[in-house]
Amino acid sequence: MGGCVSTSNHSTCSSRSNGERVSPECLGISMFSRKRIRKTFSDPVTTLQHLTSIPNRICKNGKSRTSCIFTQQGRKGINQDAMVVWEDFMAEDVTFCGVFDGHGPHGHLVARKVRDALPLKLVSFLQSFDSKHNGSTANCCSGNQKLDVVDPDKDGGMEDKVDYLWREAFLKSYKAMDKELRSHPNLDCFCSGSTAITLVKQDSNLFMGYIGDSRAIMASKDSNDSMVAVQLTVDLKPDLPKEAERIKRCKGRVFALQDEPEVQRVWLPFDDAPGLAMARAFGDFCLKEYGVISVPEFSHRILTDRDKFIVLASDGVWDVLSNEEVVEIVSSAPTRASAARILVDSAAREWKTKYPTSKMDDCAVVCLFLDGKMDSESDNEDQCFSSATLQSNHSGNAVESDDGQNSEPSLQRNFTVRSAEENDTYKRIVAEVEANQEAMSTEEQNWSGLEGVTRVNSLVQLPRFSEERPRP
Repeated sequence: MGGCVSTSNHSTCSSRSNGERVSPECLGISMFSRKRIRKTFSDPVTTLQHLTSIPNRICKNGKSRTSCIFTQQGRKGINQDAMVVWEDFMAEDVTFCGVFDGHGPHGHLVARKVRDALPLKLVSFLQSFDSKHNGSTANCCSGNQKLDVVDPDKDGGMEDKVDYLWREAFLKSYKAMDKELRSHPNLDCFCSGSTAITLVKQDSNLFMGYIGDSRAIMASKDSNDSMVAVQLTVDLKPDLPKEAERIKRCKGRVFALQDEPEVQRVWLPFDDAPGLAMARAFGDFCLKEYGVISVPEFSHRILTDRDKFIVLASDGVWDVLSNEEVVEIVSSAPTRASAARILVDSAAREWKTKYPTSKMDDCAVVCLFLDGKMDSESDNEDQCFSSATLQSNHSGNAVESDDGQNSEPSLQRNFTVRSAEENDTYKRIVAEVEANQEAMSTEEQNWSGLEGVTRVNSLVQLPRFSEERPRP
């Protein structure tokens, strides 16, 4: 990328509001020695091949012990959003959450690839640190990248060391993810890409890394005991001065189209394409030489008892709902398990009301409840599904699958109780459906992300040379 390497400052919030000193154990610097690490992480390659068998990981519409997730296909074509919640991530008290919004002809495949591979890269870096735990922190966290961080050799503070470790973990895992996409033999990311908003919660610590225009907010009680929305991330779009400056310095162009003057886009220096509506993304290698980067913003926050829940969502939600409206909708959901679905339903209604002539964007939502509890009555709620549930209805009509796609009808019965034979059939059908979803290509799907009347497309058009470019 040459001169396009980010040198922006990364803010942190590493102190408790009451001034209490944070212990090394609380910050997680020794969590690998305190908590049992799951053996499934011993081989990242094997883990990637067997992600569906990992316990406490959900990436389809459903709920976990502390969260609920939901996605719905918009009206632009195949659902290009992906999401994941992974409890007991690395250790028993650690949770990983992520939302990924793909764009371009292969955006759905890019988003799913990042969803599956990025957490493993984060684990790989942190386990590398763990294997050198008796050595210098500087040795395990050293790199060539010049970052505006505290040097742990110069400042012995444990908090600074932890910030340095996690910042390096996010930076290196994001860099490795983009490198893998660039060299992937079967996934063309030249004009396709994905946002990413990822967090790791460990006890009262919240570590975040993100690129693109997906957003995270937190609901917290203020001094009057009223619920308020706290935005945890910044929408990394080309209209931000520092983002536009970097892009222009790398010879990229930033301007808005006449019919949507509020949407700044990134363009090639020699062609009015692709018109990317974000400044940082995975993939999009046609723009990586012109200022679009995959370097994440990083933050570290100490959670308090006043912090209630966190919502991660793609821009299909934020285009029509404010932070305050999202907090109100989730807070007033009849059950916690239904909160993500109700939020997506609310966004869908708002799209019809506010933009009746526009095509609704895909929506993906993760709701993480910080007290670690879910309502008991949600276990019987028929609107919210577990990660292994294959949906059907009694009429035999096609229904919406767990990733928001329309799927064919399958077994016409409730799966609460199954015989051994039925269970084998059910598992086979689930595996086939999931395999078919992952294998979908643009030749099999009429991708319409650049077609029709839309409010904000991530891309306007593909570069003229994109179809003829030589493959590396």
